Amino acid sequence: MRVLAISSQKGGSGKTTLAGHIAVQAQKMGAGPVALVDTDPQGSLADWWNERQDETPVFVSTYVSRLAADIERMRDAGIKLLVVDTPPAITDTIADVVHVSDLIIIPTRPSPHDLRAAGATVELVENLGKPLIFVINAATPRARMTSDAACALSQHGTVAPVIIHHRADFAASMIDGRTVMEVSKAARAASEITKLWEYIDARLISGRRKTIMPSSTASVIEKPSFNVGVH
Repeated sequence: MRVLAISSQKGGSGKTTLAGHIAVQAQKMGAGPVALVDTDPQGSLADWWNERQDETPVFVSTYVSRLAADIERMRDAGIKLLVVDTPPAITDTIADVVHVSDLIIIPTRPSPHDLRAAGATVELVENLGKPLIFVINAATPRARMTSDAACALSQHGTVAPVIIHHRADFAASMIDGRTVMEVSKAARAASEITKLWEYIDARLISGRRKTIMPSSTASVIEKPSFNVGVH
């Protein structure tokens, strides 16, 4: 099983939207079963999943304090990819999630504030010896700031060659538990997510690491029941 964490200390970077979209696209492309965990106290990813009609990806209710152990149970249950959303702050929660992850995705809007905020996340990830990928998110098409941001970020880590542009389709699809891949008129946005997942998948495969952890008691939630218990 591979563990993918979506992390950034900057609020509004699009972590939750990206986590949901990556998980759905991974499931669609045969990388599943895919599971989601929401470690953000706001519970936005959990709220989105609760509105979702499709039974996949599954949602896993667990506690950060036992996440490392629960990963083994998820693996035994047949989960192939775990996508973890994290809080918008550098906390012990993020450190715990990064520690058990195979790859860290850092979504970054092409703005000076976001670029400055990325530093703390990068430092944490590097201190824990984990690989990271920057994803430029909510970019304005053809804006010079987008290319400037890519150049600046490349000095601190790998920048995904796929840019996610600011499109109303992303927010609209998340309202009722869907993604742009499930909206017929969102072809451009869906194409960006498709290409981004292909790149992330290739990175996960090339950098796969095997970690042995003790078993525990994670709860894989299936529709229609729902219970968020992340602290």
